Amino acid sequence: MQKYLFIAVGGALGSIARFWVGSTIAGRTGIKFPYGTLVVNLTACLVIGFTLTYLGKRADLNPAWRFLIPVGFIGAYSTFSTFEWETLSTLRSGAFVLAALYAGGSLILGLIAVWGGSWLAEVLS
Repeated sequence: MQKYLFIAVGGALGSIARFWVGSTIAGRTGIKFPYGTLVVNLTACLVIGFTLTYLGKRADLNPAWRFLIPVGFIGAYSTFSTFEWETLSTLRSGAFVLAALYAGGSLILGLIAVWGGSWLAEVLS
């Protein structure tokens, strides 16, 4: 049960951070290009890369950190970083074709899914 508390606290903080970072940057740069989202996604990639590597090498640390930061905080802050981490892990295992299929498929199928959801909302509205 404790891990769910850590995930919830991290998720709340990640959601707040995502809103603050995204809106602050958008307020300064405008909304013609999604700079806020880009910064959120890139900082999430940096943080998830650091924390999962660091925690993986430090078995002496409390496992609750894995629930608080990469699962809770980064999970709410941006799921793009998880996608990038999984792609990197697949590349590191030597499965280059699988990594390319995952990355390309996620991009293309994700775009189709967003289009389909938007189309469905238009039809039902």
